Amino acid sequence: MGQALKALLQTRWGDDWLIGPSSQEFWQRLDKLNSVFAAYRESCGSHCPGVLIAESDPLQFLATCLAAWLEGCTVVLANPRWGDRDRQQLQALVNPRWNAPILPGIEGYPCQVVESQSGQILIPTGGSSGQIKFAVHSWDTLIVSIEGFRAHFGVRAVHAYCVLPLFHVSGLMQALRVLTSGGNLALQSYSKLKSGERLPLSGGFLSLVPTQLQELLTFGDEFIPWLQSFRAVLLGGAPAGKVLLDQSQALGIPVALTYGMTETAAQVATLLPEEFLAGNRSNGRPLPHASITIFNDQDKPQPLGQAGRVVIQAKSLALGYGSFPSERDASEKVSSVVGSAHPTGSFATDDIGYLEDGGYLHIVGRSSTKMITGGENVFPEEIEAVLLAMGGVSDACVVGLPCDRWGQRLCALVVMDSPKLLPDIPELLRSQLAPYKLPKQWILVSNLPRTAQGKLSRPQALLLAQRILGIDF
Repeated sequence: MGQALKALLQTRWGDDWLIGPSSQEFWQRLDKLNSVFAAYRESCGSHCPGVLIAESDPLQFLATCLAAWLEGCTVVLANPRWGDRDRQQLQALVNPRWNAPILPGIEGYPCQVVESQSGQILIPTGGSSGQIKFAVHSWDTLIVSIEGFRAHFGVRAVHAYCVLPLFHVSGLMQALRVLTSGGNLALQSYSKLKSGERLPLSGGFLSLVPTQLQELLTFGDEFIPWLQSFRAVLLGGAPAGKVLLDQSQALGIPVALTYGMTETAAQVATLLPEEFLAGNRSNGRPLPHASITIFNDQDKPQPLGQAGRVVIQAKSLALGYGSFPSERDASEKVSSVVGSAHPTGSFATDDIGYLEDGGYLHIVGRSSTKMITGGENVFPEEIEAVLLAMGGVSDACVVGLPCDRWGQRLCALVVMDSPKLLPDIPELLRSQLAPYKLPKQWILVSNLPRTAQGKLSRPQALLLAQRILGIDF
């Protein structure tokens, strides 16, 4: 891996590839940090050194990450905004030396990663559930994903406008796609973007979560022509509502709905913008490096149109989850066979979906979000999609409250443009959903709890509902 990255950096050395931050400053920092990490590596002897990066400055993040990676360190990425509880978990997982940064002034710290190998990178996944895990990737798994992306879109050089965090797979992969393909990377915080500061890059790829796209559209003509100018607006990280998608199609915004996760090094299925603008609302077809199969509860492949667990085969699959002294059970291999019928080297996800003619993937919900009420299985995402398709509902979350009679009692938390419309919503649902899928409780809220990546935090939403209703928990 070190030689491949070294050859790449030599090819691109000195290129003016960054828009926003200074490319010249990036190369200067990288040059300085190379010698720093070389000395750190040598001081560790035969032991593979670990480096935890909790850097908020994107320029410094890129330089630190690439320098540590180049010298064969095991790189551990962390959210610089993690609080005390998260940092306590990190302490138990990798034991970072917070008081002894690799170099004064940078947020890179020596750490300990059990059974690590030179050049691995540990990318955080989870966290919204309260437990941090790391998916272990290598240069090879990430490169496979990058090549699959380029082939799927038919582009040689990838140009990207990144407003997502670089410690997250959705941000990191944007930077690596650009660096490896000879493109340009515009780096900016989302807060600066929505304030009206736009960097001079268009015609490339913009990655957003649905809440961000929804917010930018509210600014009207200030952002719509700009959004229309991209090759694709990659939309993922959370389900997008029908109203948002229909509005985007009507405005001619080249949305590309994506499906992927940290364990797969980002996208394994993506809808092309021209398909979206023609009315397709699936998550697209698998990228060239991946294949997707749907299995039922008996581990038998499902026919087209039948929902079941989504199982992924891809050369971009993570090598496993980080194995730490206090969390040995997290060392389960992502690529392990889960169920005798699943193909070797596959990853059985928590997602429920189905395939249709042409190989298009539709995600229905998540197995872990399934609720059982009166003996019936209910996926909250289905109810939320119907709610979001109604006029006046801007956000929604359905949770299951404990109930002696039904097992779980469905409760809908909704954000609405006009509270006066709330009494009409339950009746409108009756014509679209089975009776057992109708929420028994309704709560009007000003906003719903979400993670930094824009994903709905269902545990926090459940706590909010219980707190509002005065239910003991």
